[in-house]
Amino acid sequence: MATIDLTSSTFEQTVLENDVVLVDFWASWCGPCRMFAPIYEKASEANPDLVFASINTEEEQALSQAAQVTSIPTLMAFKKGQLVFRQAGALPAPALDQLIEAVRAHDVEAPAAE
Repeated sequence: MATIDLTSSTFEQTVLENDVVLVDFWASWCGPCRMFAPIYEKASEANPDLVFASINTEEEQALSQAAQVTSIPTLMAFKKGQLVFRQAGALPAPALDQLIEAVRAHDVEAPAAE
């Protein structure tokens, strides 16, 4: 599945209605964003059961602010509607693959360690 573009009107519904959603916050002028884009796209094609979404921070400034994105690229992963990962900076392909496997394995219903 190719990446999909999210907007403020589609963000919440997409995150809540899909089991796993990865979201890449980016901008066209951002060099690291441009370097990460083909890695992210390739991962989306290799994992068609997951939703890979992108948010253009220039076009969706209010959504980027609401998500408290202060550096790009920022990658977020949601599982069953819950934010389970958030990191600024471009990931190399092996790290993105590891992240995907970790998100798949993460149990959002397990009680938090005390």
